[in-house]
Amino acid sequence: MEIKEHSKSGIKIAEIISNEIIIKTTEDALDLMGNIYYQGFDKIILHQKNIAPAFFDLRTKMAGDILQKFTQYRMPLIIVGDFSMYSSKSLKNFIYESNKGTQVNFLSSLNEVLNTL
Repeated sequence: MEIKEHSKSGIKIAEIISNEIIIKTTEDALDLMGNIYYQGFDKIILHQKNIAPAFFDLRTKMAGDILQKFTQYRMPLIIVGDFSMYSSKSLKNFIYESNKGTQVNFLSSLNEVLNTL
């Protein structure tokens, strides 16, 4: 796992780079969040491919549990990927509602992330 640093308006953002699934459980997410926070970052960019597919099946409650932790500890999270592959209407609504706020966002590209910060 590599951490690439981005900075915008004094905000330090960690982009997680890996070819492996990093988030398989809520504990994995907490470990990552703690590691990033300890290194002085203010936000995390995580790619869709680094999250277990179960996260995107809302019936598993994995997404809710993990995103609740990011919200509770006030660590903004941006998930980058192609979410059009999921046909679940509830997931599409979940993404839509998340994107209305600032704590958890789902965006399609790193360029979109960097342009919206």
